[in-house]
Parts: sequence; C-alpha cells; structure tokens
Amino acid sequence: MDLTRALAAFVVHSRLENIPPPVRHEAKRALVNWMACALGGAHHEAIGTALKALAPFSGPAQSQIVGRLERLDCLHAALINGMSAHVLDFDDTHAGTLLHPSVPVVSSLLALAERKTLSGADFLHALILGAEVECRVANVLCGAHNETGYITGTAGVLGAAVAVGYACGLDERQMTWALGAAATQGAGLREMAGTMCKSFVHGRAAQNGMLAALLAARNFTSSQCAIEAPRGLIAILAPGAGVEAAIAGLGECYELMRNTYKPHACGVVCHPAIDGCIELRARHGVAVTQVRSVALRVHPLALKLTGIRAPRSGLESKWSIYHSAAVALCDGVAGEAQYTDLRVHDGEISRVRECVAAEADAALRDDEAHVAITLADGRRLEAHVTHALGSVDNPMSDRQLDAKFHQLAGETFNVERRDRLLRACWAVEELAGAAEIARLAAAPASM
Repeated sequence: MDLTRALAAFVVHSRLENIPPPVRHEAKRALVNWMACALGGAHHEAIGTALKALAPFSGPAQSQIVGRLERLDCLHAALINGMSAHVLDFDDTHAGTLLHPSVPVVSSLLALAERKTLSGADFLHALILGAEVECRVANVLCGAHNETGYITGTAGVLGAAVAVGYACGLDERQMTWALGAAATQGAGLREMAGTMCKSFVHGRAAQNGMLAALLAARNFTSSQCAIEAPRGLIAILAPGAGVEAAIAGLGECYELMRNTYKPHACGVVCHPAIDGCIELRARHGVAVTQVRSVALRVHPLALKLTGIRAPRSGLESKWSIYHSAAVALCDGVAGEAQYTDLRVHDGEISRVRECVAAEADAALRDDEAHVAITLADGRRLEAHVTHALGSVDNPMSDRQLDAKFHQLAGETFNVERRDRLLRACWAVEELAGAAEIARLAAAPASM
C-alpha cells in the first residue's frame, strides 16, 4: 500500500466545506485547549531556560511566543510554543494512542500565520488535516511503542508537516516529500518523563514538522514511501504492524472526534484514579488526617507510565499515580499548582502518598478505575469511576474548556483580554487572518 502518497493526496484534495460541522467544532475546542495550556505553561522554568539558551541564535522576530513578550523566528517560535503547550501535561490526548494532537499542529501553524497570510478558515482546515494524519499514523504505531517512546514525537511531527504543508499550498509530490522529511526526524524517548526534555520532544515535533514542509515547498526531495517502506517509520517503530488502520475510512471518519481534554495537569492515565479520590473526598468529607490506606485498581498502562513511587520534582510528580491520588485527597483538585516541587515535598502530601497502593487490572478500560480508602476508624469508602472526566465517553463541555482557559490564562491576562482571545479562538473560522490570534496572545508590555 502506498500509504504516504495516499495521505498526501487526501490532504491536498481536501475541502473544508466537505468536513462535517462537528469535526470543525472539535478543532475549535482543540485550539481553545491548546491556547489555555500554552498560556499556562509560558512562564514555566523549562520555557525560560530554553529561551535563554536559544534566543541568541534565533533569526528575525517573526512570530510571537504565546503569553510572553519575546518574538522569535518561525522555527524557534514553533519549538517554544510547543514546549509551553505541553510542559504542564494539561494538553489534549487522542484516545487510544496517547498522542497530543494539537501541540505540534497548532504550535507550527500559529508561528506560520505571522509569516504567511493565512485565513482563519485555512488555519482551521490545516489543523484538522494535520491532526487526522498524525492520529492515523499513531493508530498504527501505538501499543508497544508507547511503552518506550513518545508518540507525539514520532507521529506528531507528521501532523505539523501536513498542517504547514497544506497552509503553504504544497502539491501531492511535495506533500509526500514533506511527510518523508518529517518521518526521518520522528523521535522521542519515554526516558525523558519528569525532565524538561519531555516538553522539548513535543516542541521539536512542531519545529521539525514545519522544517520538513518548508524544505518540501522548495522541492527538497525525500522518499515518497517513508511511512510504510520496509525501512520506513512503521517498520522501525512498530515492526509487523499493518498499515490498513491508517487509511480505513479516510475522509469519512475523523480522528479529532476521538480527542480528549484534561481536567487534571498530569498523565491522562492517572485521571480515573484522581476522579475517584476527589469523588470520595467530596461525598464523605474525608479528612486526610484520618486516611490510613488508599487502594487503587487501574488499567495496567497507568502503572507502566505513571508508576513513580517517590517523585523528586514537580515535573516528575506528573508521572506518579501515587502523588496524583495524594493531592486529589489533600487538595480536592489536581491542577498545575499540585505538581510543583513545593507540593512534592509537603509533609502531608508525602504521608498520604506513602499510604497509596496501586494494582493493575487488565479487565479495566484505560479511563476506568476503582478507589478504596480505609480510614482510621475502620470505615472503608469505595468509588468506581466508569469513565474519567474528559474522556470520549465523559467529555469536558465547551463551558468547562472556557473555565480551564480562564484559569490558566489568569496569571498573564486580565478578564477583558482573556475574553477577547477566547472569542477569537472560538471564531477562528471567520477571522480574515489567523495572525490575529497570535497578536492577542502576546503578553502585555507591562509584564
């Protein structure tokens, strides 16, 4: 099967008017969530460190760094904004693959929009196409690959290449070259969990995908079967995997309809357990001083990916189901404030974290969990979370996404500025120029 060429042809011949309205609306939800996460992460230590290291090497000030004063060249802006959008682990997640679709796609497109005139409708269309291609390839790569690599680094780079390539008007041959140049840059080691490099992997997917498309636009050649070839992306990362899943229903069923959004700022596989802890705390008025033990029963992937027993930092705590359960019980929330060095080393959090035990149960879905709390007086409180909040079967509403946006943007913008930017994101399809969103996302000069 000529998968690379088939994906390229689909992208080049797609028309926005043929994409169902629910898919276009989901793309707007993805944009709102991306902007919330990028604004919330804009002043994280990892972003400041990266800017200090790389800004001296940036070219012309072409594109805005969201939530900050700095402007960098397009490629560096895609990198930094991609890092900002992921660093809090609050970004969207494609159900079944754990890919974060919006990080590489929106980060690269928004940077491009200030360099090249791009209507809001074209921006939205490119977003949908980029997400479709990266998620379809991720459907083939996921599985064993997710235990060792970050699929956003390996498949997300294809999404950025497609989005930028479509926005730049690439023809079919150039689009296959863009996909090839992106595929050969796909990378991301799961060993990076808990370090600044985790967000770097995701930012690089945006930067490398943009680079691939810009090269292809100048007829920089690559293999035209880089994804499916015997020595191509799938053969290397998922040997023996069938490629049919990447093409079935193409143009009829859109992968954005399987996108999910996080109410908690950590690995999505922790969310069912967090929901159960929050539910029991609220329903029974649990005082954490009375907690003697917490028993979690979760999908096996939750322990494989978030099994850090004693996290040493805020970044590392995002990959600890034990810490996530502890902050849910102690604070009643698991937002960005719960995953800091301060909360990791808090005495009460540490005590409750030590009380948590987790067991893998292959009979559970990945958005399902059982939570049981034993109190000092012997009472046992239990909760069964059938579908975590934010999952496909229990999605966050538009209003909940708006609330998340206001929460994460609150440290950078006043209410009036937040409202203007939020309205622009929801109305992207009607904007004459998508660069308006980047302009509204710049930090006030008084910062």
